[in-house]
Amino acid sequence: MHDRVAKRLAINSPRNVFRAEDDSNQATHPVDIHVGQQLRIRRVHSNLSQTELGQKVGLSYQQVQKYESGKNRISASMLYEIARRLNVPVGCFFDGLPQPGSGEGATIAPEADERIAYLATAEGRRFVEEILRLPPKLRTRTLAVIRAIAGAEDKPEGD
Repeated sequence: MHDRVAKRLAINSPRNVFRAEDDSNQATHPVDIHVGQQLRIRRVHSNLSQTELGQKVGLSYQQVQKYESGKNRISASMLYEIARRLNVPVGCFFDGLPQPGSGEGATIAPEADERIAYLATAEGRRFVEEILRLPPKLRTRTLAVIRAIAGAEDKPEGD
């Protein structure tokens, strides 16, 4: 009798109820997505592939990929090791997030996600590198041309 009561209490304890809810919730937390995006930016900035970073910290490239997508959370010790291998402060992975206790939710704008994803591609990196080679005055003119092209695409043909 005592064993059955103990089992029932263990099953219905707040700790186990929380775990069941936590395990069934498949939504990725916005902070995990943000940290993953920052990891990707720092990795690309260091000219490392997912495989190379994985080898430096003892992970497979698939695990690095899961971290970067936010699908898997990065433990504190792994985040520390990654930061050490990328030669960046651990805090840089949290740059851009609201301060805890500020009342602001941790949300990531879809446009920011798209921009970060583009900048992490080879084409995005080449684009930025080429723009940065231009003198400042020419950069401003180039931006005006890009805006004009983008604006022309927004307008229907025949106008």
